[in-house]
Amino acid sequence: MSKKSTLRLAGAFVALATLALAVSCKGFFQNPTITSITIEPSSPSVSQSETEQLNAAGTDSEGNSYTLTGGTTCSGTSVCWSSSDPSIATITSGGLLKGITVGSATITASSGTASATASATITLGDVTALTVTPGSVSLPVSSTATTCFTVEATLSSGPEQDVTATVTWVSNNTTLVSVENSEDPMCVQSSTTAGSTTVYAQYVSGSNTITSNTVTVNVTQ
Repeated sequence: MSKKSTLRLAGAFVALATLALAVSCKGFFQNPTITSITIEPSSPSVSQSETEQLNAAGTDSEGNSYTLTGGTTCSGTSVCWSSSDPSIATITSGGLLKGITVGSATITASSGTASATASATITLGDVTALTVTPGSVSLPVSSTATTCFTVEATLSSGPEQDVTATVTWVSNNTTLVSVENSEDPMCVQSSTTAGSTTVYAQYVSGSNTITSNTVTVNVTQ
């Protein structure tokens, strides 16, 4: 055997040995095993008929990060999307969220045994104004009387809708009127201190925030 042939054979053995080592350590052209997933945005909010693109990123057991793409295999760098309630929100195989009707739905992205969820909120899409009633409240100090508010949304098309349960309340004097945003509807009871302040409601419609009229709350001696 010539010296050149011997060198070629030796080189081939080295290449095979290197390949075998790589296969044994890292696998041969294998998809990574994803151990955790994150979804962005984690709390998407869209109005009816609007869409928003969700993105998923995955991390394997060695800490390597991957951009996950939509697919049907649900493994490796391929992720599968699903909605807990398609009558409220749908999600395509590519992660495109669409609002169907007002409400909330859980969106899940999964790859192998790893998964993550995002809470999707679907709002009215054509809100032009909010009206809070009553427009003013007067209560004596330390009174046990309670006044509750109602919020109506004016739409660019169709009748007004009651959105009392889905607005956020803001008080301009939390010492006098504390707003916890936990009551449905929003109710106020007089404090031990006399004074006057205003409260108002906000409604998030997709990327828009609609602010209501201000309501005066008087606490009198």
